[in-house]
Amino acid sequence: MKTEKQMLEDFLEKRGLRNTPQRDVILEEFLRREAHTTAAELYQIVKQRDRTIGQATVYRTLKLFCEAGIAREVDFGEGVMRYEHLYGHAHHDHLICRGCGRTIEVVDTVIEELQKRLSAQYGFQLTGHELNLYGLCEKCRNK
Repeated sequence: MKTEKQMLEDFLEKRGLRNTPQRDVILEEFLRREAHTTAAELYQIVKQRDRTIGQATVYRTLKLFCEAGIAREVDFGEGVMRYEHLYGHAHHDHLICRGCGRTIEVVDTVIEELQKRLSAQYGFQLTGHELNLYGLCEKCRNK
């Protein structure tokens, strides 16, 4: 199985682009975090390692990660896009607390089977999906 770094290098080569030390730093810092990170959050982390990296570079590089299949954008309805690891991670859905913002990743075969059944029932060819369930976590409900 390829590493994310190898995937990025292959993707850039196919696009006629070169890899840069800045892209490597951004990739390393992105991969260190399992949280659903915003570009602004990642920029704050990256600039501590390399002050030459600008905010626009982080945004563009995250878009490249998505195009390369390393990351994907997720929208939790906060008005900002977040990014999560894609390559080498199983498909999952999200439970999102409206109180504290906590996000729980869930994998449920029943949900996956239901989606397949509904797609077949309506003659729909499913190419992907996102399921985000919003509510209050136990901690927020008990406040």
